[in-house]
Amino acid sequence: MPRKSPAKDVGTLNIRDVPKDLLYRVKLAAAVERRTVKGFLLALAEERIQDLEKKGLLPKS
Repeated sequence: MPRKSPAKDVGTLNIRDVPKDLLYRVKLAAAVERRTVKGFLLALAEERIQDLEKKGLLPKS
């Protein structure tokens, strides 16, 4: 069975060498917010980017 081609508007990000303590805390925070780690990190990144856009440090998307 052939693989489905991924959506063209998404990419992949791999993060290596994450300290175990930070990974543990991220997993806890995601669980508290009833999100996956992926969902938690995407929301966190989006919020931070919006803050930088409001400050004029990044162009608005």
